[in-house]
Amino acid sequence: MNATQAALTTERDRIHRRFAAAAAHELRTPLAGLRAELEEARLHPGQTDLPRLLDAALRGVERLEAITDDLLLLTRVAEATYGRQQPVDLSAVARAHVAETTKGPDIRLRAAAPVVVDAVPALLDRLVANLLDNARRCARHSIQLQVLRHETTAELVVADDGPGIPVSDRERVFECFSRLDSARCRQRGGTGLGLAIARDIAHAHSGTLDVEDADAGARFVLRLPLARNAVGRP
Repeated sequence: MNATQAALTTERDRIHRRFAAAAAHELRTPLAGLRAELEEARLHPGQTDLPRLLDAALRGVERLEAITDDLLLLTRVAEATYGRQQPVDLSAVARAHVAETTKGPDIRLRAAAPVVVDAVPALLDRLVANLLDNARRCARHSIQLQVLRHETTAELVVADDGPGIPVSDRERVFECFSRLDSARCRQRGGTGLGLAIARDIAHAHSGTLDVEDADAGARFVLRLPLARNAVGRP
């Protein structure tokens, strides 16, 4: 038992160190860009385009804020300090996100109604948003969004028509700051934490989030338990 505990502690420490190193690297990139811009302006104040400098600085600050906010959210989910769960219609959440979409790939929605789960509304909304953001960056033309109801389980499927994800990378995409080959997604963006946050939120709600087989593109499948008072209802 002592040996097992020591091994688990060592592995946990290794994971924490790796995560800290990855987070530091992601934070240093916008910081380095911001420092370079400011140092150049100090060396050549008379040649500085102030509006351009301020725009670049603000972009760097926004990047830092986005990464910091996502790191804080990961901590809140891990420590279960995110609020109380309540009945939420997963179909309604999906419809709201589709209605808000004004550009990008076409989103085709098929949703049963209602599909009620017990969830923290803000977290469930963030989970769906992260999956759709990932699909938008990788889709060529369209995204298929489905909300299905099974006997005791709600299922949300987000499928894009992009290059897809190799079987060997289907778990790695959920690692913090994971970056697959650039051929997967033509558009860069995000903090590198979106899918990690989505899976942690799924697990916090006794659910699962996985990449599953698809005829083409990538297919993310979220499964959550139906709300207690919704089980057995049509």
